[in-house]
Amino acid sequence: MDALVMCGGRGTRLGAGEKPLTSIGGRVLVDRVLTALAESQIDTTYATISPHSPETARRLRADPGVTTIETPGAGYVSDLKQALDALEPPVLTVVADLPLLSGALVDAILDRHTERSLAVCVPIGRKRALGVSVDETAIVAGEWLPSGLNVVERADTTQYKAIDSIRLAVNVNRPRDAMIGTRLLEVLGDGS
Repeated sequence: MDALVMCGGRGTRLGAGEKPLTSIGGRVLVDRVLTALAESQIDTTYATISPHSPETARRLRADPGVTTIETPGAGYVSDLKQALDALEPPVLTVVADLPLLSGALVDAILDRHTERSLAVCVPIGRKRALGVSVDETAIVAGEWLPSGLNVVERADTTQYKAIDSIRLAVNVNRPRDAMIGTRLLEVLGDGS
């Protein structure tokens, strides 16, 4: 299966420039995600780039392990749809701001994938217990939040899977999330 890393957003909530290039524990976010994918069963890695992230685009174009897909930066859903139109499903989609992602976790999610699209969620309680930001507008079934990791298939049906994992609960959207992610890396380490 191929993977698509979403790297073209503005990252305004973080307030630290291009979010994929934010350093967490001495490594930039996008490199952490790319390493997790390289250590997984993923065959080919693609990454979206946009006019909003020129330094990220330069970095990704120089990476021989990544194929870039240019998007207009019109928003996450619009850019995701455009990028997916260029790829053959199934495709694992992942946001570039999951600093705790590991190859073992990616493989565990791929093993749970069936013929339908898979939307991986984390319990709101896990995010709140960690102290990371919670997007109240994205709540699924009253108790879960999207993790930023999905498997997209051709069919319109989506299976939701809640996984109570610290590694999926930390999306770096705000400065506090970056601080918590850095602390958790010290405890969990980079890998599985």
